[in-house]
Amino acid sequence: MRLRFVPLAMESPLRIAQLAPVIYPTPPRGTGGTERVVSDLTEALVGMGHAVTLIGPSDSVTTARHLSAHPSLSALEAYHGPVAPGVPAALEAAQLGLLAKHLAGFDIVHCHGEFAHAAVLGDRIGHSLTTVHWRLDELDRKLFFHSFPELPVAAISAAQGRDLPRANRAGVVHHGIPPDRFRIGPGGGGVAFIGRMTDQKRPDVAIRVARAAGRPIRLAGGIDVGNPRYFDERVAPLLGEDAVHVGEVDDRAKQGLLGEAAVLLFPVDWPEPFGLVMIEAMACGTPVIAWDRGSVREVIDPGVTGFVVRNEEEAVAALARIDAIDRDGVRERFEARFTAARMAEDYVAIYRKLLGRA
Repeated sequence: MRLRFVPLAMESPLRIAQLAPVIYPTPPRGTGGTERVVSDLTEALVGMGHAVTLIGPSDSVTTARHLSAHPSLSALEAYHGPVAPGVPAALEAAQLGLLAKHLAGFDIVHCHGEFAHAAVLGDRIGHSLTTVHWRLDELDRKLFFHSFPELPVAAISAAQGRDLPRANRAGVVHHGIPPDRFRIGPGGGGVAFIGRMTDQKRPDVAIRVARAAGRPIRLAGGIDVGNPRYFDERVAPLLGEDAVHVGEVDDRAKQGLLGEAAVLLFPVDWPEPFGLVMIEAMACGTPVIAWDRGSVREVIDPGVTGFVVRNEEEAVAALARIDAIDRDGVRERFEARFTAARMAEDYVAIYRKLLGRA
């Protein structure tokens, strides 16, 4: 059954294209936070009554109109094995060709890719919105924004948006997920960690904190293909009966992991643009102890949905207080702030603002 959301105002529906990445299908089968956000946004917009087209890999699943050129990179790799390094670029070029062919049929094009779409939009660039699901402070983004100052960009947090040039700023929209994807869980004495096994997410820190607090921890997430030595050298030696790595998890397994945990540890060591797993934990009623990086203070309400800390010592102290957090209150705050319907409404408000300017 498809949920329908009531628009905030009785305005005419929009013709909206969502341009998805090409690496994984939308939604992803497992890994792929960006693709999950694109899928949730697409379905919420359809539920609001808008005419939505998903331009994404052919193995995507959606209730929207679907345009595709090829399967996702992950599907091609599953069929062919390792592929040539140029395949992702070829997939993106084919998908952008589709966009160019149908461009005049959309009121707004919402792009979730990297760079090349800005060159395809042409004189309809003002009828577009770009969401970048990564940090914005590196050289590639600076060069990109300098080249396309007229490209409207939505930040996924105010922290991320601080690195966005003023000319590109179109607004800030926090992520959201459907409220029925997860349900409130019973909690317990254990600790959860979900994230890539990488130095950006610091699973090794999570293990040390849980162990210092005398609590077992289960860690989920794939080994970072770009830095596999990190897991072998920094994480694997810390594993044991009280610290178990379960690998990648789907939503069903995530429900069990998060719903049965007393707390999610989020020891990020980079300027986190948003942190989707924090709101997934909150949907399960599970509070979060997160390091004060990037968007964390925008997501966590201290004392209500968890605690914001600066180091391992503060995290251990926060763990001693975590059982005082009311799990029903955590879920209520999630429903008030981080649903897919709210995310879609916020984006529609930006779409209409951009169309008014155009």
